Amino acid sequence: MTDTVFGMTMIVLICALFTAGAVAAVYRIIVGPALLDRVVATDVLIATVMCALGAEMAINHHTHTLPVLLVLAMFAVVGSISAARFLANQDDA
Repeated sequence: MTDTVFGMTMIVLICALFTAGAVAAVYRIIVGPALLDRVVATDVLIATVMCALGAEMAINHHTHTLPVLLVLAMFAVVGSISAARFLANQDDA
């Protein structure tokens, strides 16, 4: 019984921490004074979602959401590169 209670406590703690990270990232996306702040916050939000999905896969012992993780990683990389190129061109002008 203590393993179950401990396990559920850890799951609640993990969910609370991921939620806090996601809320902080969304706040920075909305309030961020510069475009670069919003881009970094979007990367943090995507990384938080990816970590939450990875934790869910580890807890439930499956790999069904692995393609979702791969697509999120691809969008994060492409989005970061696109934003960096756009901001670099914007600074030159």
